[in-house]
Amino acid sequence: MTIAGSRTETLNRRLRLGMVGGGRGAFIGAVHRIAARLDDRWELVAGALSSDPERARLSGADLLLPPERTYDSFQDMARREAERGDRIDAVAIVTPNHAHAAAAEAFLQAGIHVICDKPLTTTRQEAERLAQLAHESGLIFAVTHNYTGYPLVRQARAMVAGGELGAIRLVQVEYAQDWLATRVEDTGSKQAEWRTDPARSGPAGAVGDIGTHAFNLAEFIAGDEVASLAAELHTFVEGRRLDDNAHMMLRFASGAKGMLWCSQVAAGQENGLRIRVYGEKAGLEWHQENPNILLFSPLGEPPRIIRRNGYGANEVSRAASRIPGGHPEGYLEGFAQLYTDVAEQIAARIEGRAPDSFSLQVPTVEHGVRGVRFIEAAVRSSQDEAAWIDV
Repeated sequence: MTIAGSRTETLNRRLRLGMVGGGRGAFIGAVHRIAARLDDRWELVAGALSSDPERARLSGADLLLPPERTYDSFQDMARREAERGDRIDAVAIVTPNHAHAAAAEAFLQAGIHVICDKPLTTTRQEAERLAQLAHESGLIFAVTHNYTGYPLVRQARAMVAGGELGAIRLVQVEYAQDWLATRVEDTGSKQAEWRTDPARSGPAGAVGDIGTHAFNLAEFIAGDEVASLAAELHTFVEGRRLDDNAHMMLRFASGAKGMLWCSQVAAGQENGLRIRVYGEKAGLEWHQENPNILLFSPLGEPPRIIRRNGYGANEVSRAASRIPGGHPEGYLEGFAQLYTDVAEQIAARIEGRAPDSFSLQVPTVEHGVRGVRFIEAAVRSSQDEAAWIDV
């Protein structure tokens, strides 16, 4: 295995990004490419964009990649990129879940930093192996829980850590959608097809797809880990092989209590990610569909509206903002913040300096492992009539 070393030079270029997956017909690959370019820190130069060689070549041509850097497989890409003088600085892995582990391992073995979509893997054993390999290599391994990049999510985390809410008592988080309220997987939808296939998605459906985001957000803002959970997973759409709805109770390590609901059959809901955190002294509330407002409610006082990069924003929020207050920032910018933070960490290594402290909030491979353990615990709990299971 290549051990990541530190170089000392002035970085006067964009960082070179490779991508595995994300070719023609893919949704999340385009999101990652837009996000990587938004702050002008990355340039896509190589890719193994599909498991089908012909589709990979056509996708590379679509993106104007050089033919010699459009690869038929991620294995070939990892090997050949590692041999180049202008090798990629990092790879983005945006395949369906079942392909994450092998691709990430190939690039870690090649000495290349990894940015991986969530959930990290489909099994706990694979996730823990990746964490071990990342630790041994010293390489950066980021997991794109993009909601942690939102300015007011980071402000909420800082306010909790700073004691503005007092000791945390309650965490309520939900993520509700309706796009799988019918058998969309039978209509030719590529996104629905693989997400409802256990062989590609893993052992959970809604829990793995969006429940992991809710779980990650709860731990990120609360600054605490879920110690155990009791879950009921359910499949409402007849014939579907994975869950499309789940309710859970949570026990945090600190003694705080919580509830998590995730659903992809909640009629009328588009992307209803919402979190409420209550402490001894105050509460916080944030909605992803209105992400530029954070509601802060001190006990016995009128609620206060905190606006991103505006009234009530702190330095943590401002550091993750790009445009003046009153102009909305959201989904793409949240992804972009993670790419910019990873770029800062890599640039700091190249230049032999410490990275900006704000860049260190990116979810890591360890957070990815937490997500996979969460999925496993939720499935086990539901199979055992909602028994309490340690995460």
